[in-house]
Amino acid sequence: MMLSFFDQFETPLFLGIPLIALALTLPWALFPKPTSRWLNNRLLTLQGWFINNFTQQIFQPMNLPGHKWALLFASLMVFLITVNLLGLLPYTFTPTTQLSLNMALAVPIWLATIIIGMRNQPTHALGHLLPEGTPTLLIPVLIIIETISLFIRPVALGVRLTANLTAGHLLIQLIATATFVLLPLMPPVAFMTASLLFLLSLLEVAVAMIQAYVFVLLLSLYLQENI
Repeated sequence: MMLSFFDQFETPLFLGIPLIALALTLPWALFPKPTSRWLNNRLLTLQGWFINNFTQQIFQPMNLPGHKWALLFASLMVFLITVNLLGLLPYTFTPTTQLSLNMALAVPIWLATIIIGMRNQPTHALGHLLPEGTPTLLIPVLIIIETISLFIRPVALGVRLTANLTAGHLLIQLIATATFVLLPLMPPVAFMTASLLFLLSLLEVAVAMIQAYVFVLLLSLYLQENI
């Protein structure tokens, strides 16, 4: 019996127990641990180089108080990349295809940036709702529009990450299914479809990394507005 293409996005169960907690905690066990030796191995060196370059690029345009968020954003970036890439392996589950998880990551951090802005510089934070030089008649309309756009930000973050990963997984499964169907009927066409599947898999690896970077980058921009 053929299963639905969307069954791959359901949380796996074992004896009736959801395994999403295991899928979220297992990637942390794959990260190399720091060593007490003077020289690191290649893997630790690569990991340190990546984290250092990422934090420098994200926090370079931000003032000093915003640098306190470096550990949180770097950890979130590494976690999202790892979960997204592990979800491309066979017989795995991608937690970031669940909108509830992405919203749980986006809403608290976005809300924290808003609270910090309202506490430290309320005039500047409220000034984003009304651009300078706005005609008097447009002031109520622009305030409503900017307020709605402000509250849509975390929704857009969660939906963007979910939609991109879900669309990629569905497309890979569709092309893989077409390859297996065409293999006994038209082998040359099946070979061309398999080549397309390989290129799409490489593209999905790039998408998994780019979407994690965009997620953290937008959160850093929201923080920069309120710091």
